Amino acid sequence: MEIVAEQIGKKYRKEWIFRRIDLTLKAGSSYTFVGPNGSGKSTLLQLLAGSLPATEGTLTYALNGRTLDPDNWFRQVSVAAPYLELVEELTLDELLTFHQTFKPFKNGLTIGTIADRLLLGHARNKEIKYFSSGMKQRVKLGLAFFSQSPVVILDEPTANLDRQGALWYHDEVRQLDPNQLLLIGSNQPEEYDFCRNIIDVTAWK
Repeated sequence: MEIVAEQIGKKYRKEWIFRRIDLTLKAGSSYTFVGPNGSGKSTLLQLLAGSLPATEGTLTYALNGRTLDPDNWFRQVSVAAPYLELVEELTLDELLTFHQTFKPFKNGLTIGTIADRLLLGHARNKEIKYFSSGMKQRVKLGLAFFSQSPVVILDEPTANLDRQGALWYHDEVRQLDPNQLLLIGSNQPEEYDFCRNIIDVTAWK
């Protein structure tokens, strides 16, 4: 899996969030985009995920040397971010069952094993709307960690997590398949202390 950005820029009204980004992001590596709040980290991650259009420049996605149709790119990406909502009327079991109909889980993972990995085996029949903010964040992260997709994007991954939750995150993120491409947006060094490729988005202001 490879993402190539050429002269990418994003503008809201008359203000450029960033411009002239040239990047090649390759599977088997992790990359963290850093910068203060409002610097454009989340916008860039949404653009790379295909959920926002670029104002200028081109994005190319390739898998095993074959260029992918941008309209099908979403099938290759799993995203966890504070701004993404869960279907709160569903129970955990119902949510996991629904999710795997459009994005299968990794081989060997069942609904029960995932609930246990989320430390939520006791809450499988509880509606998501009754979960704490930390429980919801673990669910969002788990959907990204355990889905069968070559690209994992995590924006502010430990938002709403307590100390136990942060330790859980560090344990699970290190268990990702080394062949996956991992992209993180953060301004908290403890969220990406394992990542060697650190990219400051303020360079493109």
